[in-house]
Order: sequence, then structure tokens, then C-alpha cells
Amino acid sequence: MAQALTVPTPPASARPVPPRGRRRRTWETLTAYAFVAPSLFGVLAFLLLPVLIVAGLSLFDWKLLAAPEFVGLANYERLFADGGIGHSLLVTVAYVVLTIPVQTVLAMLLALLLNQRVRGVKIFRAMFVLPWMATPVVMGLVWGWIFDPANGAVNSFLAVFGIDGPSWLSSPSLALPAVAATQVWQFAGYNMLFFLAGLQAIPKDFYEAASLDGASPVRQFFSITLPLLRPTLFFVLVTNVIGSFQVFDTVFVMTNGGPGNSTEVINYTIYQSAFRQFEFGYASAIAMVLFLIILAVTMAQVRYFNRNTTYDLS
Repeated sequence: MAQALTVPTPPASARPVPPRGRRRRTWETLTAYAFVAPSLFGVLAFLLLPVLIVAGLSLFDWKLLAAPEFVGLANYERLFADGGIGHSLLVTVAYVVLTIPVQTVLAMLLALLLNQRVRGVKIFRAMFVLPWMATPVVMGLVWGWIFDPANGAVNSFLAVFGIDGPSWLSSPSLALPAVAATQVWQFAGYNMLFFLAGLQAIPKDFYEAASLDGASPVRQFFSITLPLLRPTLFFVLVTNVIGSFQVFDTVFVMTNGGPGNSTEVINYTIYQSAFRQFEFGYASAIAMVLFLIILAVTMAQVRYFNRNTTYDLS
């Protein structure tokens, strides 16, 4: 008995597209590019292009008033031989270590507290976000007064208990923690919003099942809440680490890099080199090194969280 031949049907992607369908696809593609164009222009004009300009400028010796002179890698050779740059990097790393853990833990605790269904919780959420709405310069001025040794709020509070408060911003060992406390105060409430959104996205069924199994609230936090908050934690840590490495405004207003050079973070060194010593090529080389350090730290965070994060809540 003859066997019927069956001709396989070509997949949809291999079928010829009629002219009307091609025109529609072209129009949809152009529409998509039109919507993406403003953001793409912003990334190219305000992110990629400045990086390329700074990278090129780092190869020149430019005093602003004279024409730039190409010096190749001389700025980088000078940079790695400059002990002051190493000190500024250590101060910046110390600042990051002081701010990020405290800021992140405090933001998560606030989110856990404000995730409860209690009366007036929305007012408290707004109150904790208010410091973030002020500029770093304003917060630096306010906290500079708070840490004032004679009339500041901190030493006045300590005086109630008979404690003679120190000169916070004049002490080489206390100035950097005081500046770090200012950032923690300003950004903890802002980061709390992201953790709060992450908490509210976790299905309640997980906690109900854990309660039926006899899991305590602490066990639920470490077994359910914290693992499912890792995408939020990743975003908060990456953005905050980048912001902390780039701190300048608060240091400039509160301590001006002092006392001595105890709060001279790397961005303050870049400012000094560019706008006080008018060595724009050298300042650009420092900026490129900072850029590479931030890029390396960010890639390390991305690699770690990609291995240890789940995005599926089903």
C-alpha cells in the first residue's frame, strides 16, 4: 500500500511576509526607536560622551589658560607615584564602609517597621523620606550646625548628661564618621522606599505557610524575606556604593577636606587638582581611575547577586 507523502509546514519565521506586513513591522520598529531616542540621546550625550572626553583629556597637560599639550600616559605615571591619591582612595573606601552597611540595615529596619498596618503609617513614611528631598549642600550646612562644638544639638544633648562633647568636625578621627552620619540620615529613608516596595511584592501565602509550619518571625525573615529581597538589595547596594564613591558636596560644605586631609575623599582631590591647581589633565586621569574602580566594584556586585538571587516568586 502506497504511503502518503507529508510536506512539512515551514515555520512562521520562514514564511514570506507580505508587503503590507513588512511595512507594518518597519513602522513598529521606527515607533519603538522614536520612543527610545530621548533616553538614548541622554545616555550618549550625558554619560558616554563625557567619559570619552575625560579619557581623552587625561592624556594631555592642560592648564586651562594655555593650549593642551599631549603627554600620553605621564598623568597616570604621576598619579601612581603620588601618595596623596592613595590616601584619598583609602579615605573614600573608609567612607563607603562607614555609610553603606549602616544605611542599608537602617533602611531595611525602617521598611519592616513601616510595612505594618497601623494608623498613621503613611505619615511616618513621608517623614522618613523628607531628608532625601533636601540637597546635600543644605544637609551639610544643617549638620554642620548640629555638630558645632559650642552650640550644636549633639553636644547640647550630651551636656544634659554631664558629658563634654568633642569638636566633631575638627577631630581627625571623628570628622569622617560625622560626615558619614549625615549621608546615612539623608538617604536611609529614601532606600527604605525600595525595601518597602520589595516587601509588599512578597506574597503573603509564604508567611502563612511558614507560620503553619511553626517558623518564628526571625526564621521567616532569614528564610523568606531576605532571599526574596535580594533583587531590591542588589539595586540599593549598587546605587549607594556608586553614590558613596562619588561623594563631594557634603565633604566640601562640612569639612572642606579637613582637618588636615582626614576627610579628603577622591572627588575632593579631583576638585582640588582641576579648579584650584588648574591641572585638568591630571584631574581627568584621577577621574578615570575612580571610574574604573567603581566599574570593577559594580561588576563584582553584579556577579555575586546573579549567582545568589532568584527573581521568580511563583
